[in-house]
Amino acid sequence: MSASGLSTPTLARFKRVLRERRALDAEEASTLAASMGDVLSARADGQADDEHDPEGPTLSFEWSRLDAVQREAAADLHAVDAALSRLADGTFGVCARCGRPIGIDRLNARPTAELCIDCARLISG
Repeated sequence: MSASGLSTPTLARFKRVLRERRALDAEEASTLAASMGDVLSARADGQADDEHDPEGPTLSFEWSRLDAVQREAAADLHAVDAALSRLADGTFGVCARCGRPIGIDRLNARPTAELCIDCARLISG
């Protein structure tokens, strides 16, 4: 048993889940980077007059949308990496604020959770 009270097989399952999620996040980041490159190329083209195109979103809007999605993906990738680090150092499933175990239901719903539900509620207000 770990400090969190999670069994070795349960920790191994979370490690698998987090590695799979990391692979998906990395793939999404690559796709987003390519899409942003396409938008950047289109914006650099002096022929594009998308501001007056009634058929779809402007390049500026698309850039802003992709940028927001890319930031979310980067934040998730960071959270997954942090959870994998906690798995490696034996602190996965232990609340970073109070030191109590994080409930298994919370970890199943949010494997990147750093806080137990009580501490998360306190911080979120």
